Formats: sequence, C-alpha cells, structure tokens
Amino acid sequence: MPSFTAYTVETAPAQSRPMLQQLQQAFGLIPNIAATMAGSPVLINGFVGLFQRVHASSLTEPQIQTVLLTNAVANASEWPVAFHTALALKQGVHRADIDALRHGALPADPALAALSALARTLIEKRGHLAESDQKRFLEAGFTIEQILEVIAVVAASTITNYTSSVTHPPLEAQFDAFAWHAPVP
Repeated sequence: MPSFTAYTVETAPAQSRPMLQQLQQAFGLIPNIAATMAGSPVLINGFVGLFQRVHASSLTEPQIQTVLLTNAVANASEWPVAFHTALALKQGVHRADIDALRHGALPADPALAALSALARTLIEKRGHLAESDQKRFLEAGFTIEQILEVIAVVAASTITNYTSSVTHPPLEAQFDAFAWHAPVP
C-alpha cells in the first residue's frame, strides 16, 4: 500500500502552499486530510476553492455541517465523520441530531432531516433524484437553487471522503473524542 506524505506549508509543492496557509489561518492548524491533499496542487486548490464557495452559499453553517456529516457517514469515511462532528457541535447542531447522523439516521430537526435525506439520496442514487425527492426537499422550506447548492456540498465532501479513504490520514488529537468507525459490512 502506498504511503502518502502529510505536507506542511514549508514542504508542500509551491502551488499548494497558499491553500495550506489559508487552512492554517481558518482552523488554527492544517487538517491532516489537507496535508495529504497538498501533494496534488490540482486537488488541494480545487478542494479549497469549492469549499469557499459552499460556505458562501445560502445554506447556514449548521445545514452545511449536516450535509457534510451525512456524506461522511454514507461514504464510511472515518476522518471526516470525526472532523465534521466537531464542527457541527461548534456550529450549534444538537448532539442528538449529530448522534442520529453518525448512526445513519435522520436528525429530529425537520430542516436538517430534509437536507440529510436529499444528500443521502444523491449519494445512493448517484445524482438521480426522483421528482418526489425534490418535492420533499422543497416542501421542507428549501428552494430549487438550494438543491443545486446541496449538490455542491456533496461534491466538496466527496473530495474529502475519497481522499480520506485512500490516504488514511491520522486523526488529530483534538478530534479523538469524536472518533467514529464505519460498521463492518
């Protein structure tokens, strides 16, 4: 199995360094997942650029974290589940809703449940949403444009999930309390 390097600002390819610096400023650290992504300037630059746009969307931070956590669980991606659990708590998502998501269930909050259901359906049906899937989302108070924004969040999180599944970055100590292990199939 290949070993992936976890880069620092000093050791990363020159084209990856600005993104690592941005992440350092945003989080106070370079997440291990980003440190491994930095080996490909194409990947790290695309990832950070897409996430910047996602966080500038009309979705709230708790809503975005709900989609990101849903996707990490659906993709059985352990590092992102721990990371997005911590961020969801920081953004005020109720612990019971986070626990439901971590167990593959829908949150009790109706809006978060609609977001989670749409995201999971996008993943499970590989983007082929039925009219009824879209209708349920819209009936929960969301807009047509927000369906497209959820697609962007799913795309961004897929980058993280797949990178984690391929590179297996170690979990940072501050996220140990949120460690999660995918159910054995």
